[in-house]
Amino acid sequence: MFAIIGIVVLMVCVFGGFIIAGGSMKPIIKSAPIETFIIAGAGVGAMLIGNSMDVIKGVAGGVGRVFKGPKYKKDDYLSIIFIVAKILKTLKTEGAVALEAHIENPEGSAIFGEYPALLKDHSLLHFITDTIRLMVVSSSSLSPYAVEEVMDTAIKTHHHAELKAADALASLSGALPALGIVACVLGVVKTMDNIDQPPPVLGALIGGALVGTFLGVFFAYGLVDPMANRLKQIIDDEGEIYHVVKQLIVGTLHGHPMPLIIEAARVSISHEKQPSFSEVFDGMRGK
Repeated sequence: MFAIIGIVVLMVCVFGGFIIAGGSMKPIIKSAPIETFIIAGAGVGAMLIGNSMDVIKGVAGGVGRVFKGPKYKKDDYLSIIFIVAKILKTLKTEGAVALEAHIENPEGSAIFGEYPALLKDHSLLHFITDTIRLMVVSSSSLSPYAVEEVMDTAIKTHHHAELKAADALASLSGALPALGIVACVLGVVKTMDNIDQPPPVLGALIGGALVGTFLGVFFAYGLVDPMANRLKQIIDDEGEIYHVVKQLIVGTLHGHPMPLIIEAARVSISHEKQPSFSEVFDGMRGK
């Protein structure tokens, strides 16, 4: 929602200010389609040269994420606390054998089945099941510090992969002003090829060429760079849920009391999505 509002404000202020100052939109409207084709096409081509298909898909999906915002809401954080706490409680009270079926086949698990949204989030699901599987198959007591190190590595790897799309958008933003100059130079070449035309015609050709420079800078700093920054914020925001899982598992391995473990997980969530103390603990009593 805020991204859409921002785009509207951007358009109104830039083009509205130009019109208020006495400018005519006619040369911009006339030149924009072909200049945009050159700049955007060159930008897409450069991205295809410099990135893998997975990153390209991440960029396409990342633009959608900018408009949708972070996918995890307060209810998702409550759900992840409840489900991981329930798994750890099952492991403690019923043993590894009772938990093995839930970990090996989460789609058929009664525990995971209470939270169907988690089953669709494969990265987070595997993060949970792979770590619990390590606890299940271990023949001796696991060092909490060793497990924490493994989880930190998994979080870092996932986060690094997610950021590739934001980095690709940032690189595109840095290239767009130069690609706008490319479009402008081509317009100047066209103008020089028509140097024998009268001044009004030459003026229109030069104006059209300058639209290329304008659009390159406009797209870069008005649209693509803010989208890259917002996507990075969303990726950082969504990464919090992995730290919630880590707090629950590592705290359990340390042997801390469950209320302390759950509170440590709760306070690791940013304030705008953080459930209240009563929401978490009242919910736990009903589980």
